[in-house]
Amino acid sequence: MPTLFNRSGKRNNFIKKPQPRPWGAARNPLPVKGTWRPLPMDKPLAFITFAFVLFGLIFTYSSSAFDSMAYFKRQVLFDMLGIAAALFLWQFYDKLQKNWLFRPIHLMYVTWVLLTVVLFTKPIANVHRWIDLGFFNLQPSEIAKVTLVIYVADYLSTVQGKLSKNWMLMIKPLVVTGITLGLILIARDFGTPALMSVVVGAMLFAAGAKLKHLAVPVAVALPVAVQQLLFVPYRRERLFSFLNPEADPGGIGYQLVQSFTAVGSGGWFGKGLGNSELKLEYLPAAHTDFIFSIMCEEVGLFGAAVLLTFFCWLLVRGISLARVARNNFNSLLIFGLTITICTQAFINMAMAIGLMPTKGIALPFFSYGGSSVIMTLVMMGILLNMAASDSAPKTPLREDYTHYRTRNR
Repeated sequence: MPTLFNRSGKRNNFIKKPQPRPWGAARNPLPVKGTWRPLPMDKPLAFITFAFVLFGLIFTYSSSAFDSMAYFKRQVLFDMLGIAAALFLWQFYDKLQKNWLFRPIHLMYVTWVLLTVVLFTKPIANVHRWIDLGFFNLQPSEIAKVTLVIYVADYLSTVQGKLSKNWMLMIKPLVVTGITLGLILIARDFGTPALMSVVVGAMLFAAGAKLKHLAVPVAVALPVAVQQLLFVPYRRERLFSFLNPEADPGGIGYQLVQSFTAVGSGGWFGKGLGNSELKLEYLPAAHTDFIFSIMCEEVGLFGAAVLLTFFCWLLVRGISLARVARNNFNSLLIFGLTITICTQAFINMAMAIGLMPTKGIALPFFSYGGSSVIMTLVMMGILLNMAASDSAPKTPLREDYTHYRTRNR
């Protein structure tokens, strides 16, 4: 075996001495161009997602009265599908969006087809919201939340900076939004159009639209909202029960009164996990729309404050990522998806404590339901991809690694 020095002590020049690693250089060099490497993960977003999924499963099990394991097993399956989709999108969404099939307008065409098909399906609870796939009920309105945000972000990224001077540039995204929300409204779903109207309005404002220009679509949509609230009997009853639920505690105000009881009986630290009494068929939809009420009963005000803090953390983190995004599309997409998740969560919690009329809007990550959980995790996967893309090196990979101190020598 050759040695660096021979027996006489003289240096053996036929053996090359290993070159020292440049100061500050990474131990593992950058991959060669053409090889795949995983995108980095945004740790705050990943931690928030993990915490929400974990505690969502715990409270799905805890809030179910008599079929806890059945609901829990299905929710585990939904979470696994959603996590798989999130991991895939985390790595490949930036590549998928370049594909012709995944162009935003094509996603909207598919969404419109699904929203039209659902109108001809068998009604469940007197509403047309789900497409029965046998093993799973698909809710197209949940898909519409994601595709609409992607389309609006894509369009506004091309006209950002011009909206303040030319308000007519808002017409195209507003028409697409109107068609999408109109189809959802025909299916007797008022909550999703209300939510997405707020989200699209916020995205338009973030892209540079003036408030006086946004007042025009608000004035157009307001009569529709008034008609849906005051001239649809069951919605009118819900509105009046929200104003005074104690007027009919055994009738239309029953659900809200029971929600108040659950929230108030939890006190500061709650009754303990699994010890809710209102979930024993006293509070309808305890594991879906009113799961926040059961959480307040079992973990109290302290647990509710922790949950609210996490959603605020997600909101702040999303807006921070949107501000430093590398391009307008990434910025608007991050902003839109973050606002969608957080606004939906705040509406659900406000509904449970009587700050808003009762409406079938799920609490993201927590309420039982396949479409809601999966599409929420899809949104988180896209957020992770946008965050990773913005933190990735902006220059293409080189064939070899050269430290920055010796690059120009």
